[in-house]
Amino acid sequence: MSKSATKIAGIVSIIAGIVFIVAGAVTWGLITSNLAEQNITVADDSEMLPGDDVNGPFSAFAEAQIINRHAMDSTGGKTYAELGGEVGAAEAAGDTALAEELQGQRTTVMNASFLRASLFTSVVSFGVAALVMGLGVLWILVGWALTSLRTAPVAPVVSQDRAPVTV
Repeated sequence: MSKSATKIAGIVSIIAGIVFIVAGAVTWGLITSNLAEQNITVADDSEMLPGDDVNGPFSAFAEAQIINRHAMDSTGGKTYAELGGEVGAAEAAGDTALAEELQGQRTTVMNASFLRASLFTSVVSFGVAALVMGLGVLWILVGWALTSLRTAPVAPVVSQDRAPVTV
C-alpha cells in the first residue's frame, strides 16, 4: 500500500472512530433519558441499588431482577406456564373462583415478564452503545497508527559486478 493510501485509510479510520463514539454516546443518552422519563425507582427490597432511579444499565437490571422476585413471590414460585395448567385444571373441575384467582396470578406473571423484557432490552442497548464507543476508540487508534507510518529507509543493494545501487 502506498504512503498516501495508508494515510487516507488512517484518516478514514479516525473519522469512523469519531462517528462511532458520537453514535454510541447519543444512543446511551437517549436510553438514559427515556428510562428516566418513566420515573421508575428500584424497589427498596432489591439486593442491588435499592431506591435508585432507573436510568442506567445497573439500575435497570436490578429492577428487572426484583420484579421477577415479586412476581414469583406472589404466585408461590409458579411460572406463567404452570399457572396456565392449573387454570385449565380448575376450570375442568368447575371451580371458577379458583380459576379466576389463578388467572389473576397468571396475568401478574405475564405483566412482570413484559416489564422485565423491556428493562433487559435497555440493558442490552446500553451494552451495544458501550461496544460501539469502544470500537470507535479502537478505530481511532488504528487510524492514528496508519497515519503515523513512515516510509522505511531503503538499504543499498550491492551487486558483485557493479557499483552499489539504491532501490
